[in-house]
Amino acid sequence: MSVLRKIDHTTAVGPQVYRTLRQRIISADLTPGTLLSESEIGNAYGLSRQPVREAFIKLSEEGLLEVRPQRGTLVRKISIDAVLDARFIREAIEADIVKIVAKENDPAVVAELRRLIKVQRKISQNDPTAFLKTDENFHQTLAEAAGKSSAWKVLEGLKSQLNRVRFLCSWQLSMSKVIEQHEMIVEAIAENKPNKANTAMRKHLREVLKDIRSVAQEYPEFFETVDHTNSQ
Repeated sequence: MSVLRKIDHTTAVGPQVYRTLRQRIISADLTPGTLLSESEIGNAYGLSRQPVREAFIKLSEEGLLEVRPQRGTLVRKISIDAVLDARFIREAIEADIVKIVAKENDPAVVAELRRLIKVQRKISQNDPTAFLKTDENFHQTLAEAAGKSSAWKVLEGLKSQLNRVRFLCSWQLSMSKVIEQHEMIVEAIAENKPNKANTAMRKHLREVLKDIRSVAQEYPEFFETVDHTNSQ
């Protein structure tokens, strides 16, 4: 089993194992049905089984792993219902977040958001992982600017399945379109127009799952079912 990052033994190791495994599942490095062993992962990182077990439990709570007592732990398929629920909750929260940011209209926040957009423009179409990371930074910056860091942490756990879908369709992702939508959000914030910002954010987040039907059909081995893939 490959190790994607070193473990810092001077701080809590459980959260580090959790973050590493979570990213590997989201990026499809660990595909549905892959069996995971506490002892193998522990040996790979030079850890006892306890922090690995803690990571497994947290990942299972997010719907990424299925822990089968006495039988093993495996990577779960993507739940369409979980994806749609995450998109629904994320839209509700982030639409309110941008309204708060637009009302405050902090020039420093606008400048930081524009800086992130410039970074996005420099990323190659052949590096969707890097682009998705900057997209996360953009949305996290908005949450922090609105004083809603705790809400963002809640979203992080809820949107694990959503992020898996986003990664699967990332190679078909139109970066220019996402950047254009980000620019519309920032423009509304800079203009001090909360309702415009709210509308722009909702349109942006609904775009994420526009092609979920085709994604599920292209990668059926990743999904629990493709019988109800209409987006909400």
